[in-house]
Amino acid sequence: MDETYPRPRFGAPKEPKNLTNPASRLVQMIDFVTASHARAIAFLLVCGALFFLPGFFNIPPVDRDEARFAQATKQMVETGDYVDIRFQDEVRYKKPVGIYWMQAVAVKTMQAFHLPRAEVRIWVYRLPSLFGAIGAVLLTYWAALAFVTRRGAVLAALMMCSCVLLSVEARLAKTDAMLLLTVVAAMGALARVYLSWQRGEDPEHPPWSWPAIFWTALAAGILLKGPLILMFAGLTIVTLAIFDRNASWLWRLRPAWGLMWMLVLVLPWFIAIYWRAGNAFFADSVGGDMLSKLAAQESHGAPPGLYLVLFWITFWPGAPLAGMAVPAVWRARREPGAQFLLAWLVPSWIVFELVLTKLPHYVLPLYPAIAILTAGALERRVLSRSWLAKGSAWWFAIPALAAILAVVGAIILTRQPAFLSWPLFAAAMIFGLFAWWLYEDGRAERSLLNALVAALCLALAVYGVVLPKLDTLFPSAAISHALRYAVCVKPKLASAGFEEPSLVFMTDTETLLTDGSGAADFMSQGSCRFALVEQRSERAFVQRAEAIGLRYNVALRIEGYNISRGKPVSIAIYRSEGTE
Repeated sequence: MDETYPRPRFGAPKEPKNLTNPASRLVQMIDFVTASHARAIAFLLVCGALFFLPGFFNIPPVDRDEARFAQATKQMVETGDYVDIRFQDEVRYKKPVGIYWMQAVAVKTMQAFHLPRAEVRIWVYRLPSLFGAIGAVLLTYWAALAFVTRRGAVLAALMMCSCVLLSVEARLAKTDAMLLLTVVAAMGALARVYLSWQRGEDPEHPPWSWPAIFWTALAAGILLKGPLILMFAGLTIVTLAIFDRNASWLWRLRPAWGLMWMLVLVLPWFIAIYWRAGNAFFADSVGGDMLSKLAAQESHGAPPGLYLVLFWITFWPGAPLAGMAVPAVWRARREPGAQFLLAWLVPSWIVFELVLTKLPHYVLPLYPAIAILTAGALERRVLSRSWLAKGSAWWFAIPALAAILAVVGAIILTRQPAFLSWPLFAAAMIFGLFAWWLYEDGRAERSLLNALVAALCLALAVYGVVLPKLDTLFPSAAISHALRYAVCVKPKLASAGFEEPSLVFMTDTETLLTDGSGAADFMSQGSCRFALVEQRSERAFVQRAEAIGLRYNVALRIEGYNISRGKPVSIAIYRSEGTE
């Protein structure tokens, strides 16, 4: 894009007065929406809905974390106990209570609107994640305004809105989308305090709004995922203090009042759970969950460098431009804005790379810093023209690979080629191809916008068409549907060999998870009982049934695939004789 105003420095944005754009409708659309903050916010809200809603309502519960969170919330609503966190009879103290409260509010609200069976509709539990993801996009826009122009802030927010990792987290009923919202809010406020100090603005009467946002966001982040948010803010502050050799700006955060406010918000629940469970919560959450991640927890260990490799997929379509922005960001590293963003990004990234336990979503709170740095380099037109520019081919490669994998996967799992998704995959590849072919340093914005449209088409195809059709990946949904037609009163259920949390969530909290022999004993204890017996447990079930003289019928057999274990499953539904 040709501009008629000086290129801004990071941390000193100026709005353009006169713009000369190439004849591109996408670029003209950005011209229109960036004419005011109201238009920009409305546009980002629409984009959030377009990117995050496909598949939101009809993808079944995903094992295991999402189903565990949802079931624990479901039990809170059932029992009315909003302090303790349990999955069936076992305590679940890995994370604090924040996300469970948010999900419980969503369930109670839907029940107040008389939504049938609201407590077993997984999309109800996903609402906090949806709001968290859209809120994080809007807050990325707000945070970016401290560093770049309104146009650059919109582009940074769009990179977050379209990135693969946030698209996944927006559709999962767990903590990470909401945690991202709190981190961006805290870091956006912290950035404004730091940059105002760098510019020498009003040192005697700093505003209360920025400290209030900062400390409130820290409290919310702690209630969501413990002290992790403190690491992001703390490492940023320490890094800036080392490079500036001055930390006097921290007084503008009003730390005494802020700490008291944060404790007022956080301590009541921690005191309540300590009163209820003693040291058990802190032992499980700090020792059993957080500190155990220093080792390879739950077989998720990986060497350093994994996040850098995954970044090119999880931050797509912004990743190619981020790679091209690296040399310019390095040259600008001593500018106040770039220095802050690098302090937000680099130390925490190093920590995550060094920790042995690695899951893709851990680095999500660092992506807004990358998006803003990339937008800054984009609007200054200082993207690399070296071999890094060849990364623009990635805009076409990802849609092409995703289309092949999705269609082949659908054929293997369902024997159906997912024809409805083909036009969307074709559109994604076409726009990705345009983004690649049209790329040049002076008009990189045009390529990015084409890549964003490709990402939208890809989201519609994968989440809106392909995944909801892959029934075999969600055997719990098929089981729940089959049991819904039982005509006896209050059917009871036991499962042998298939113990995924989604089964408990979609059936009943009292569902017994046992072995083949235990399932036979369970059925012998009364009528209106069903046993789900996975093929590997059937022999034990039959032998025990014969030994105790149990009479039963085979109601149905469900073939599926357990994505948690990476194995196919064959589950027979047995019913006690006389049960329909």
